[in-house]
Amino acid sequence: MSDTVTLRLRLLFGDRLVFGPGKGELLARISESGSIAAAGRAMGMSYKRAWALVEEMNAAFRAPLVVSARGGAGGGGATLTAEGQEVLAAYRAMLDAVETAAAPQLARMVAMLDMSGGK
Repeated sequence: MSDTVTLRLRLLFGDRLVFGPGKGELLARISESGSIAAAGRAMGMSYKRAWALVEEMNAAFRAPLVVSARGGAGGGGATLTAEGQEVLAAYRAMLDAVETAAAPQLARMVAMLDMSGGK
């Protein structure tokens, strides 16, 4: 894939966005950091926005994708459930498949681009 082109995969069911790059990145960062707040900060979003996205994902799927524990003496945190790990893995696999399938046509289109702005 060309460095100048970004391919994004968004999953819509009807008119409802269920999963896309932002939610995928949020799940990955929660998995890495163990924190919704830290994941949101790393993405430049507020804690409130990160929580809203988690709640939206948890509501959209049959089982929650993220579980959290409140802070306190032992500290809080968040983890992906088995379903959350599976959804993230499936999304990444779909994205890889789409990128592989699109590569020849993308290269064809990139070869026809004129990005000089001189027209």
